[in-house]
Amino acid sequence: MKNQRSFSIVALLLILFSSSVFAQLQTNFYRKSCPNVETIVRNAVRQKFQQTFVTAPATLRLFFHDCFVRGCDASILLASPSEKDHPDDKSLAGDGFDTVAKAKQAVDRDPNCRNKVSCADILALATRDVVVLTGGPNYSVELGRRDGRLSTVASVQHSLPQPSFKLDQLNTMFARHGLSQTNMIALSGAHTIGFAHCGKFSKRIYNFSPKRPIDPTLNIRYALQLRQMCPIRVDPRIAINMDPTSPNTFDNAYFKNLQKGMGLFTSDHVLFSDQRSRSTVNLFASNEATFRQAFISAITKLGRVGVKTGNAGEIRRDCSRVN
Repeated sequence: MKNQRSFSIVALLLILFSSSVFAQLQTNFYRKSCPNVETIVRNAVRQKFQQTFVTAPATLRLFFHDCFVRGCDASILLASPSEKDHPDDKSLAGDGFDTVAKAKQAVDRDPNCRNKVSCADILALATRDVVVLTGGPNYSVELGRRDGRLSTVASVQHSLPQPSFKLDQLNTMFARHGLSQTNMIALSGAHTIGFAHCGKFSKRIYNFSPKRPIDPTLNIRYALQLRQMCPIRVDPRIAINMDPTSPNTFDNAYFKNLQKGMGLFTSDHVLFSDQRSRSTVNLFASNEATFRQAFISAITKLGRVGVKTGNAGEIRRDCSRVN
């Protein structure tokens, strides 16, 4: 009888543990508590996007940076001292943070929704909405994330891909989060609406090596254009588009640019130069529908990384501070 009771307690604990920690996200998570959440967030994001295009790349990058550090728990949104003080996060545009804040305010203005929708879910929804607003694919967003209570500068160290990364380094970092090489290449395609500060790639156009100041793998015409936009001793706040052909449209131009030697970062170029990933780049360049489907799959998987569900974490009243 005693053993049976012990087994029952263990079984109950396992059930409680699995339901709170491994509970699956659901696309209709708020169907009863806040049924209009997607419409409310979409309208708020559209309004912000109409004010500035930067809303799109800023929000998309914010989601990625959040998920790769402590999981998709909105820890990136917490006020200083926090993750956003790390050098890898200091270049995150304020418009991304403002997008989430505006959407959160809009959600909480609805009495039925107040303090029921997490900042992590609002960021996930806003990310989908900016992709759609720039011409990218529409997709269902899984919901039910809870907000984290911890955010430290130290946790960002060695957690985000660097512009100088080679393929093995990229694959290792993405695999840590259950993301495949194809997922990684599809997510890199988001650089089609991205922008970068000159300092992140200046070595490739000025100081590549003692004998070759320009990286020989760069398209020379593109390299000279980059020099015009990013002269020596340029203001470090100056940023340029990562896709020089259609920077305001979420399309597969990024991959076509890689084929022409017009990948801005080494970590972009390597996707085409390395034989192990080139075929995927060529596929996405030649078939936009395949890229769009791969992106949906990859960003959905990204949105599951390290999520807190059930009773873990909290629903923040203010996205910039814990309750």
